[in-house]
Amino acid sequence: MLVFPILAHLCGSNAATDAEAELRERASRLAREILLIDTHVDTPYELRKRMQDISGRIEGGHFDYVRARQGGLDAVFMAAYVPPEYEEKGGARAFADETIDMIEGFARKWPDKFVLARSPEEIRANFGSGRISILMGIENGSALEGDLGNLRHFYDRGIRYITLVHSKNNQICDSSFDSERKWHGLSPFGRELVAQMNRLGMIVDVSHASDEAFYQIMELSRAPVVATHSACRHFTPGMERNMSDEMIRLLAQKGGSIQINFGSIFIDREASSKFMEFRQEMRRHIEVKNLQGEEKDRYVRQQWKEARFPKTHVCDVAANINFAVKLAGADHVGLGSDFDGVSDLPEGLEDASCYPNVIYELLKMGYREQDIRKICGANFLRVWARVYETAAALQSRER
Repeated sequence: MLVFPILAHLCGSNAATDAEAELRERASRLAREILLIDTHVDTPYELRKRMQDISGRIEGGHFDYVRARQGGLDAVFMAAYVPPEYEEKGGARAFADETIDMIEGFARKWPDKFVLARSPEEIRANFGSGRISILMGIENGSALEGDLGNLRHFYDRGIRYITLVHSKNNQICDSSFDSERKWHGLSPFGRELVAQMNRLGMIVDVSHASDEAFYQIMELSRAPVVATHSACRHFTPGMERNMSDEMIRLLAQKGGSIQINFGSIFIDREASSKFMEFRQEMRRHIEVKNLQGEEKDRYVRQQWKEARFPKTHVCDVAANINFAVKLAGADHVGLGSDFDGVSDLPEGLEDASCYPNVIYELLKMGYREQDIRKICGANFLRVWARVYETAAALQSRER
């Protein structure tokens, strides 16, 4: 039986009444029964820094098998993240391949805990087995090294989505976190890449892309597009990393889905504001001191280690979900936690054991079980199936 924290003091709730206890049990039951998918977890990058046995309960971190199963998680997209500096110094493809090797190793080392999956059908076939389906996405298209041939290479290795860019502009498009606008959207290579991803059946992920890049992708893409780990800009004014109301509506109109990020800085106005001030101060210090290379990296690591942002709560994630549903409908929203990729998480969502707390908040808001099932996984599977259907149609026309 799943066990998750009782958060009666949060989100305006008082003592744990019988009605609340019943609702929490219902949330726990749903987490056990539904097919629950998280579309973005950064655990592999953390394990590259310090390898741990995630088949058991690890020290620190946000994800391991024990906590994920406590939370009812059935399938997870593990990110093969490529740091932006590999765009300039080279070795981006090799770095991604090494991370893919690691992820594949989870299923080999612990076959009773993890199984690799490459399609919605394989996820469904594994559902109920007690094993977590591991899927893979690349975070930062720098891994392609400007070569469309590498797209097929990574698809054959099991990669099923590419987050086109991360915190710095790359050969594909501009980043929402980069103050410079190199391409004013997509590069010529980026335009070719979107078309080729559509033909191949690779999901295009717009998280981290600039607004200009997003709108160009939406115009060009023949297949639905996803944001695997974003949130609503409504709650974080001025944060381009999140999606505006118009963007969320357009994403849904084109058949895609926004997967809500759990990170405190993405879901709350005050936390977001403090984060942006923090980034600006770091940039000023780096520029004034002319920090380079390892000295710069040490400074950034230390600053992040010491950074503290205003506390948020699981109800703030639920509020983002609810806002996106009001804009786009319950068929176009999902969960993309960004576990192990964010430093601050809401109270009640400290790690992968806590998904039932999100379900509880949605039940408390009056959400129907059928819509919760959609949000927790069915929506993403539908979008993914549409991507495959689009690829099959495009390929048939070329024969």
